[in-house]
Amino acid sequence: QVQLVESGGDSVQAGGSLRLSCAASGYTNSIGRMAWFRQAPGEEREGLAGIYRSDGDTYYSNSVKGRFTISQEYAKNMVYLQMDSLKPEDTAMYYCAAAERHKVTTIERPNTFSYWGQGTQVTVSS
Repeated sequence: QVQLVESGGDSVQAGGSLRLSCAASGYTNSIGRMAWFRQAPGEEREGLAGIYRSDGDTYYSNSVKGRFTISQEYAKNMVYLQMDSLKPEDTAMYYCAAAERHKVTTIERPNTFSYWGQGTQVTVSS
């Protein structure tokens, strides 16, 4: 089992920045990929960015490419999401997710990820 705990959510003005953190614990050697998602009230969960634990390769959704950056500290089992140039439409609950090495995953399909944190709220005001 893997446990994920997010932190760093806050209320900010449009144009501001935030860095979200995700701490993984438990059987972390089983994790192949980690990702960040968000969900606004009444909306579907949206995949934002992912990272391969083994080589740090990253990928992004078009909605955040160029504004958000995913990174990791492998030895500390930490994953981060640096969010710049925030917009009011970025307001949502943000979730960290993880999937085992053998799983085929895509951020377009949240149900391909096995483990989820409890979420951290980001609110961007205009």
